[in-house]
Amino acid sequence: MKRPEFLEGVVVAFSASAAGSVVFAALGAVLSGGLPLRLLIAGFGLCYVLYLLKRSRDRIGRITTLAAWAVLAGATWFVQPSLPAYLLVHVGALWLIRSLYFYRSVLSALADLWLNALSVIVAVWAVRQTGSVFLSIWCFFLVQALFVAIPPALQGKKRGPGEPEAEDRFQRAYRVAESALRNLTSVH
Repeated sequence: MKRPEFLEGVVVAFSASAAGSVVFAALGAVLSGGLPLRLLIAGFGLCYVLYLLKRSRDRIGRITTLAAWAVLAGATWFVQPSLPAYLLVHVGALWLIRSLYFYRSVLSALADLWLNALSVIVAVWAVRQTGSVFLSIWCFFLVQALFVAIPPALQGKKRGPGEPEAEDRFQRAYRVAESALRNLTSVH
């Protein structure tokens, strides 16, 4: 499966914000306090984890990842930290899952961590400015959609022209070995 694209992220952001505002209004009419927001955060966390696992090329560890997320979400629900801490735990879990499934370098994962922090800041700013759950969710997931711009492997040292990538190392070693074998078996 190919890597997600930005426009797909925009569609996910719009769908999530539309569904989230409707669900929040419905839950707010029935439940009180921070419970509707906690349910919304956990629900979106689960949906986004499933989306990431579906869009990932890696097939190994999906059940374990989903189970680990469920245990973390359940433990966080049971402990009942403050609402900002609750949100940060879920966003941190999303960051960890995305880092494991979409990146091959620490620098890429750190760039994604920065993107997650930015998405939380923008979402909080949107809800404080407008009071709209729709816009807050929209802003959060719109910034999240930018993760496709982070390359899977950020290298500190840039490759020069003609330098093979990491995937080509085997092919280069294979050609060198074949050349050496030909030189050993050829008659001089």
